[in-house]
Amino acid sequence: MVPNFQIKAVRQYSKTPMPAYAYDLESDSDSDGETSHRRYKDNKKMPQRGESEFWRRKMRTLHNILDVNRDGVISFDDYSLLAKRFTDVGNLSPEMSAEFFDVMKQTWEEQWGEINPYNLVTAEQFLTELHHKLNDKDLVKKIGRFLPYLFKAVDIDHTGHLNLDQYKLFFRCLGLTDEDAAVSFAVIDRNGDGQLSLNEFVHLGRQYFLSENERKISRMFWGPLIKH
Repeated sequence: MVPNFQIKAVRQYSKTPMPAYAYDLESDSDSDGETSHRRYKDNKKMPQRGESEFWRRKMRTLHNILDVNRDGVISFDDYSLLAKRFTDVGNLSPEMSAEFFDVMKQTWEEQWGEINPYNLVTAEQFLTELHHKLNDKDLVKKIGRFLPYLFKAVDIDHTGHLNLDQYKLFFRCLGLTDEDAAVSFAVIDRNGDGQLSLNEFVHLGRQYFLSENERKISRMFWGPLIKH
């Protein structure tokens, strides 16, 4: 069930427009898929994204992470538990916490439909629906709109950058280990300055969904990929 304080927050802020950074995320992506799409004329069929086994492996990895209660399926309870882990860090204002939960609620309803105990998303359903979203020019713009809230929740010193310790906190909220965080951070910190900006964080998080290029460092954004 959804915690009472979260239901109250949604009711209070559900009519509040989401901040711009929660929506306007498409321009930060340079995925191979987006580049190739621009090469096609209007009268030619666009190539489908999300066809590779590598992309499917990434989405299965993410399904495992979003299955917070580890029952094999994703429910809205999992989304609520995930939001609570990040808000419990204590770094988000009450207003931003409410906005965060509202974004998670909207994401669920737009992607999976009604919020009820029987709406359970299997791994294969997760892959199928994300494949559809990835190939819809309007829906794809909304992918990853919750990412800025994850960043701001663990940016505990409000510098606008995450260091390794803060990235470890991000991974703990996801139910992953400090060791996984250290390995991932070493890969995605491309310039080796020990910092990850909000723009870099959102860009990599979105690129994880969009790219089928196995060489992209975004492959490590959510931790090590599952084997199958």
